[in-house]
Amino acid sequence: MIFDLDGTLFQTETLLLPAYHATFDQLRAENLYSGETPPESAILGSLGMLLEHIWQRVMPESDEAVRRRADVLLLDYQIQGLVKGEGKLYDGVADTLTALHEQGIRLFVASNGLESYVKEVVAYKGVDELFEALYSAGEFQTRSKVDLVRMLLEKYGIGSAWMVGDRSSDVEAGLKNGLTVIGCDYAEFKSGSGELEGAHAKIQRFGELLELIER
Repeated sequence: MIFDLDGTLFQTETLLLPAYHATFDQLRAENLYSGETPPESAILGSLGMLLEHIWQRVMPESDEAVRRRADVLLLDYQIQGLVKGEGKLYDGVADTLTALHEQGIRLFVASNGLESYVKEVVAYKGVDELFEALYSAGEFQTRSKVDLVRMLLEKYGIGSAWMVGDRSSDVEAGLKNGLTVIGCDYAEFKSGSGELEGAHAKIQRFGELLELIER
């Protein structure tokens, strides 16, 4: 099974939003940004995209240097939050992943996030030992999740897998790589009813994965 991270395993807003506001406070302090912080919906509605595309949507008027500074600040504040114990996995994630692992199912993460963010979230939430590998767009410099998942499949010799995620990018990555796609329909910041169109099955809570396997 290959899992997306944000909105699938990790309740992203519990870590992201405090860091998001701190980032814009610091950008203003450095005279790199003026005006009000863009609404939270701007970044929550962009999750699942590559970070550069997220900033293009959140602050389209800012230049590239400011966006790169925002990258650094947001990551720093999120790591600081993890160290302080902020951020939550969705209900049932740790137990379900443990049960899947005990069944001998190989577990992976494929995320469009930055390498250190993905690895730190999984480590600080205590589930890192359950995964065979963590793949991120930040580490492998991929331009789409389709490419990222393809790289993972080829590297680990995987011929059959489930792609589990909450975004259209996850559905696309699964379908274009010939995988079974499970859509996670429980994130509070999901962007719309058509986001998971094409998924073979949808779940309303993470633990339903165990029921799907039994069926």
